[in-house]
Amino acid sequence: MTKIVTDVVCPFCGTLCDDLEVKVSDDGTQILEVYNACVIGTEKFLHSQAKDRLKVPQMQDEEGNWKDVSIDDAVDYTAQMLCNAKKPLMYGWSSTNCEAQSTGNEIAEIVGAVVDNTATVCHGTTLIAVQDVGVPSCTLGEVKNRADRIVFWGCNPAHAHPRHMSRYSIFPRGFFTGKGHKARKMVVVDPRSTDTAKMADVHMQIEQGRDYELLSALRVAVRGAPLPETVAGIPRETIQDVAETLKSGRFVVIFFGMGVTQTLSKNHNIDMAISLTRDLNEYTKAAIMPMRGHYNVTGSGQVLGWQFGFPFCVDLSRGFARYNPGDSSSNDLLRRGEVDAVFVLGSDPGAHFPISSVKKIAQLPSVCVDPHHTPTSAVCKLHMPVAFVGVEEAGCAYRMDNVPIETRKVVEAPEGMVSDEEFLKMVLTRVKEIKGVA
Repeated sequence: MTKIVTDVVCPFCGTLCDDLEVKVSDDGTQILEVYNACVIGTEKFLHSQAKDRLKVPQMQDEEGNWKDVSIDDAVDYTAQMLCNAKKPLMYGWSSTNCEAQSTGNEIAEIVGAVVDNTATVCHGTTLIAVQDVGVPSCTLGEVKNRADRIVFWGCNPAHAHPRHMSRYSIFPRGFFTGKGHKARKMVVVDPRSTDTAKMADVHMQIEQGRDYELLSALRVAVRGAPLPETVAGIPRETIQDVAETLKSGRFVVIFFGMGVTQTLSKNHNIDMAISLTRDLNEYTKAAIMPMRGHYNVTGSGQVLGWQFGFPFCVDLSRGFARYNPGDSSSNDLLRRGEVDAVFVLGSDPGAHFPISSVKKIAQLPSVCVDPHHTPTSAVCKLHMPVAFVGVEEAGCAYRMDNVPIETRKVVEAPEGMVSDEEFLKMVLTRVKEIKGVA
């Protein structure tokens, strides 16, 4: 007889929807149906059932041929690689649980590695801005129950966070937002006419790369000071109308994505967006929140913060923690040839890094820990398949609003497969043996 597992957390994006229901077989080994999830989340659960899934580690020889190896061999290769390197790079960590992240950071400290996560190519600029000027934020629960003015700036939740608008920001009826979307005003700032923009009350189709100017103009408009006729391609009247709309709300929330963090001015855009939020707080309640992509990239920053004091780009090669984005960030290190081994877990730099960085990974001793075949696993020397965290393994993850949520185990992993955390603990034990650390 089948059974339904309730209150399952989706391990796809930073929204971490926790209302999924999954129908599993009576022996608890097979997922039959997934309810309440978006298309992408559903696919993540069902992909774990793929017949052609890799279940044993594979190593690539110099001719590019792959051969199966044992888990013990994979552990030994990984430990030897990290111990023999002068400055290994340990990258990723955004699609695994906090327990695995903590164990990986312990290994990095012993071998003197650089630890970096996917924030280095997405919201790292946000973290820098928050360190510069602070951040007035809130939880997604407060957004659902209180927010009546929603701004999406440089993001497209209709595609990237498919249930964000239905669970928290636009459509739900909260305690003080009983009319749902009818009581909310939605503003989208994006140079493209996205599916999110098509739903907005106001779409400010900004000129590419001119976010800083428009944010500055909105600050001016909020204060009632004069503006030029157009700013960043947006008419003065539209800017003034949007400023008045935001000031007239009871609770304003600005959500922003990589369309503003990775364009011209980068972290200074976020400085200005946070300053706009601060200005709005002189008239109403306002908060700002990044739209984090990987489901636990926020957790990686939290765990690194607990252990070393910095959220990404942490260089431990000198025996103490250094933090200098632009110098100790993954792409800069790879392109300058300053790392001599690469360990990747919980991300896919082969699909997202510049080709010059990917070529470096392919030339170096390298390990990819991932349940999927990915562009990264194709160029690494060792591919270690593991259980799916959030599907076959439980653990803690942090939602985009920094709320920790315990993910659930839904089904058993295939026999003989280990989790990220179990593999890292075996590597840690072997590293301690090699280094003679108690």
